[in-house]
Amino acid sequence: MPKIYCVEDEENIRQLIVYALKNNNFEAEGFESSHDFYNRLHISIPDLILLDIMLPGDDGLLILEKLRKNPTTKDIPIIMVTAKTSEYDRVKGLDMGADDYIVKPFSVMELISRVKAVLRRTSTNNNQLNIISLNNITIDYNKRLVSVGDSIINLTYKEFELLYYLFKNQGIVLTRDDIMNKVWGFDFQGETRTVDVHISTLRQKLGENGSIIKTIRNVGYKVGEKL
Repeated sequence: MPKIYCVEDEENIRQLIVYALKNNNFEAEGFESSHDFYNRLHISIPDLILLDIMLPGDDGLLILEKLRKNPTTKDIPIIMVTAKTSEYDRVKGLDMGADDYIVKPFSVMELISRVKAVLRRTSTNNNQLNIISLNNITIDYNKRLVSVGDSIINLTYKEFELLYYLFKNQGIVLTRDDIMNKVWGFDFQGETRTVDVHISTLRQKLGENGSIIKTIRNVGYKVGEKL
């Protein structure tokens, strides 16, 4: 039975989420603050975390950052749950490493559906290609490192996932919608320009090697030839 932690300071919402999860065959625990959550995390690691942004103590984005930097917790699936609705807040959370994003108010059915979808998607991690190289670029998935020659390139969480997804599908033209669904975890509905922004940043960080990412006009992107 998957174990899920819900970090939410609003008691009614926290109780509703925990109740709904338990009714759908999940083991669930709720935490009002980052302090309570950290204490529990030292005892037991969950299979997924539902994380609000506005919290007493460390806010959700700071918790997310700490979790992704810790080798013990860096791969835990995380869904941000918040009342914030701007594109900036959604992109910031996702780019810092969140696997999905749900905005209050939400339906219980939608929440459960997203939890199941993220767990399905992240359960395939064991089948990842650990190391992929193309031209002068090497990606080490387990260490989450990208190197160009002898130099390590500093990428954000989503930049890394995007580059890895392109490399894993060498020679295949990937549409923007497909990239959004696979890398960001769900369809942004009209905001696929987020992909273009991340591609542009990746090219800059890769320097002269950035040309390996090819734009397929009116479709999307690809790298290299078929493996």
